[in-house]
Amino acid sequence: MMKKILLFFFLISFVSYGQFTVQGTMTPTLKSDWVILYKIEGARQKFVQNTKIKIDSVVIDGKKQAIGNFSFTLPKESKVGAYRVTYKLEGAGFVDFIFNKENVSFGFHPDYPNQSVTFSQSKENIFYKNYLDAIANAQQRLDSIQVLALQNPNLDLKTVYKKAFDKVISIQKNYLDASKGMYVQPFVKATFRNSPSEIIATPQKYMSNMIATFFDQMDFNNKTLLNSSFLVDRINDYVFYINYSDDAKTQQKLYKESADTVLAKIKDNLFKKDVIEFLISQFESSKNLELIDYLFEKHYNSLPLGVQNKKFKAEKLALFAAEVGRIAPDFSWNENGKTLKLSTLNDAENYLLIFWSTGCSHCLREIPQIHKFLQGNKKVKVVAFSLETNDFGWKNYKQNLPNWHHILGLNKWENKTARTYNIMSTPSYFVLNANKKIIAKPERLEDVKKFIEKL
Repeated sequence: MMKKILLFFFLISFVSYGQFTVQGTMTPTLKSDWVILYKIEGARQKFVQNTKIKIDSVVIDGKKQAIGNFSFTLPKESKVGAYRVTYKLEGAGFVDFIFNKENVSFGFHPDYPNQSVTFSQSKENIFYKNYLDAIANAQQRLDSIQVLALQNPNLDLKTVYKKAFDKVISIQKNYLDASKGMYVQPFVKATFRNSPSEIIATPQKYMSNMIATFFDQMDFNNKTLLNSSFLVDRINDYVFYINYSDDAKTQQKLYKESADTVLAKIKDNLFKKDVIEFLISQFESSKNLELIDYLFEKHYNSLPLGVQNKKFKAEKLALFAAEVGRIAPDFSWNENGKTLKLSTLNDAENYLLIFWSTGCSHCLREIPQIHKFLQGNKKVKVVAFSLETNDFGWKNYKQNLPNWHHILGLNKWENKTARTYNIMSTPSYFVLNANKKIIAKPERLEDVKKFIEKL
């Protein structure tokens, strides 16, 4: 019996020490059922597991409030590194933390997690959060003196600036020394800012110094930093916020220069690929085709073929194949016994490409109006691409629209050309110049008329 009891306690101890827990509490809770745990690997997130949120009630300041609790169990073989808890699929709600073979426990407000998160368990995370809070307060004090000096050049702030500067340096040194042997030390060192030891006289010199020294303490070869979101977050700040101009042309130039600067620092080809894909995805949201093309042509295509993601490249280029600024994707059709191609049409100075359907009530209302509007206009030729399931209605209807190029697109929404142009609704309008470059994508009939009137 005694042997069984000892064996039981041994097994309990083995289970207890053979796994780790990650516990979180959000106050107040959200109307969300699931929390997802990821491991961060550069610009990528690797799914680990998910769990449900348990809702409890507590009394805070005399008021009853709902809080959400969740917990993950990690096996002993779980990899050390940066992890992310995502709890809000829309709106990017997440908390990042370090896992280094110890239990982790934290609480946070779901609306502003980064500012509110506090760790109650985990030496690494408590230490790093204390450092971030301390250095942020000291750096803010130093920056506020610098800004005050720029606003009021006549003020003598040298002594107070020097004191604030020494405080920043002291915090950096103390925490760097105290972090020896800890997993978070590379993060501590990489957050150091090379603040000038003396007040800078002009805003231009201040920004130039910030840009020139931004990456000085960041080791782009450090595996700990590479396998976290740290470098990607700083790259995002540098490209999209630090290098900023109100002038659109200048901004495009700054985007290219900042991307070149960042990518020149990265020697690891897999990480470089991830960063380029991250930047392309960022520019995708603003449909900045110039930068997307630039990143593909100058940087992505220079990667070893075995590193490139052909599927990613094909999807992104296809996604913007029919955007303003692009040459309209080519297609051909038979007309009066001849094979015609969009790319070789030469019967007008401009073209209005319309994707429409005889089964679309909006189309049947707008198409006749467009035909009437363009009667006698020799500068604009219409290419009418009709998405149909069969040719019955289209054959009859097109007779009412003379002097247009008519194309029958069978399979409707699954038509290959329609998919190339990302057609999600009809009618869809594209205005092309003589070289078939897309110069406008008006959404409404009124916009079509206004744009054509200006040609």
